[in-house]
Amino acid sequence: MKNFDPGDGHPSPARSPPGRASRARSELLRDIVQAGLITGALDAAVAVVLYVFVLHALSVLGVLQFIASGLLGTAAFQGGLVTALLGFAIHFFLALAFAALFIASSQRLAILGEHPVASGILYGAAIYFLMNFVVLPFTAVPRSPVRAVELVPMLLDHMFFVGLPTALIVAHRGQAARAPSPA
Repeated sequence: MKNFDPGDGHPSPARSPPGRASRARSELLRDIVQAGLITGALDAAVAVVLYVFVLHALSVLGVLQFIASGLLGTAAFQGGLVTALLGFAIHFFLALAFAALFIASSQRLAILGEHPVASGILYGAAIYFLMNFVVLPFTAVPRSPVRAVELVPMLLDHMFFVGLPTALIVAHRGQAARAPSPA
């Protein structure tokens, strides 16, 4: 079936068939969900290992409640499982949003997909600094001084377990799109 320009009724080769556009959107959505869930799980695991098992500063629920404290302040720590679940939802919402931002950006900036290791590591570092030094000061999160014992591992976490996997998913999609299709 040919695509017709509604203005003059002539075929428009510049437009992709409706099936191809729908497939491309579903592949982008799949990549966003895949990257968001993978990076959200990796980032949460690193936070639990650091704050629960290394620093002995929080419980697993406390890590999630800390995330919820961005909205609720210190009251989040008295909310039990409910505020921990809110923190869980916020965490994965942010992971999906940051994945969507990188994937959408890679549609406009081919260099992101062409150099996934460098772009992913830099993106992860940018997310860390944006969240910790721009966004969090405007939330209700309890204030505490920045400590190297937290900054360094969490920065590395964002670089290698948030930014990098997202960029590798984009690069993999790009390679799959360039591969010859089977006859």
